[in-house]
Amino acid sequence: MSFDWFPDWTGQTCIVVGGGPSAATAGLEQAKGKARCVVINEGYRLAPWADALYAADSQWWSLKMGCRDFRGLHISQSDEAAKRFNWIKLVRLIRKDRVVCGPKGLIAAGSNDRGLGANSGFQALNLAVQFGAKKIILVGYDMTAKNGVHWHGRHPDGLNNPSAGSLSRWRAAIDGNAEFLKSLGITVVNASPVSELKNYPKMTLEQAIAA
Repeated sequence: MSFDWFPDWTGQTCIVVGGGPSAATAGLEQAKGKARCVVINEGYRLAPWADALYAADSQWWSLKMGCRDFRGLHISQSDEAAKRFNWIKLVRLIRKDRVVCGPKGLIAAGSNDRGLGANSGFQALNLAVQFGAKKIILVGYDMTAKNGVHWHGRHPDGLNNPSAGSLSRWRAAIDGNAEFLKSLGITVVNASPVSELKNYPKMTLEQAIAA
């Protein structure tokens, strides 16, 4: 499998947009032209100018008919989605909760015991690392359902929505990589004010971009 489509963002800042409710009020438009951007699932609606869209689930891609109007990279771990929509770039997952630095296109699922599609937020973070980002800003990584499960409401039937158990596992996986990412020389900033992640400094998006 060729990864000649892989972007080179060496040394750049990358915003990764998760689905938490705080993403809707983060003011993503201020980041346009100032940082790279990876959006997850419905995040393309908040940042249609993003560089890449990542969605793990084939059902989501089917519901969106491949999200063809999005102009950036379309990326998934789903063979079914990539086969149906030939513009989707395919990556492979490994059952692991530690960020994978290489080879290109082999990324961690964000779980070592709950199936490969467990944590798309972790997978998108891993992609930003492999693309070479030096600073990664997490937006909408609330990791709590206290304010709702997603900024856009619940996914429709057939798609997964986070539970208390899955959110706990996701927090553990992402927080558990803080020291490792630091050892790689990567700065990770949490721009989700209500986030229950503990191991990354919190700033507003404006502050994080300027830092």
